[in-house]
Amino acid sequence: MQTQPTPHNDINYLLTELLTAMQTILGEQLVGLYLYGSLVTGDFDPQVSDIDLLAVIASELSDEAFYALHTMHDNFVARHKEWDNRIEVAYVSAAALKTYRTQRSLIAVISPGEPFHHKEAGRDWLINWYLVREKGVTLFGPTPDKFIDLITKEEWLQAVREYTSVWREWIQHTYQRKEQAYAILTLCRAYYTLSKGEYPSKKQAALWAAEKLPEWASFIKQALVWRSTAHDEDVDHVTTIEETRRFVHYMIGLCQ
Repeated sequence: MQTQPTPHNDINYLLTELLTAMQTILGEQLVGLYLYGSLVTGDFDPQVSDIDLLAVIASELSDEAFYALHTMHDNFVARHKEWDNRIEVAYVSAAALKTYRTQRSLIAVISPGEPFHHKEAGRDWLINWYLVREKGVTLFGPTPDKFIDLITKEEWLQAVREYTSVWREWIQHTYQRKEQAYAILTLCRAYYTLSKGEYPSKKQAALWAAEKLPEWASFIKQALVWRSTAHDEDVDHVTTIEETRRFVHYMIGLCQ
């Protein structure tokens, strides 16, 4: 592993700890580990940002390995409580990374708001795999293009465009202020990506969208604040949900 994969010494320590734990459990089954997300694209906020990782495994996890990893992740957040619900790791077989365009495969994932679990993944993960291949930092193993075949920018942009429609249904089933902020900033990022052909940080995309959409500027900037105040006890989640839903539908229209 690179000794300094990020500019943050505490994060580098956590990455080393995670890699060591994965290697202890998986041994030669772990063939690659890659960092992506805000630690790579920029504007990482130590208070609210997540750590995003792709762990490539030689074959699907056995039940024994799955439960050992589950325990490992539980113990990790018990030691580092500030990282509870802020770690996202996808354990994906090398074969699944070669066939995701045409078939769905079983992967294991821990992500914010979800415990370690199995799920099926296919082309809906193309956006992630593009970012890993093009911008990911190798923590262990060969460079990510060894496992992820070329994804053209046009294919990636089409996937981003398709992904925006998911939020129409998603936003109808949530009201938490943190999730509202996540939807707002994610759609600002999608709009920026489709307009410029580049993948920005959420903060960069939000500030750009605020300039492009002056009628929504104050609302977008509020969403940046909501990210860091979402856990305050006096947050009124309900009062902003309808405006958030209007914004989400508006942005989907722009993106599509």
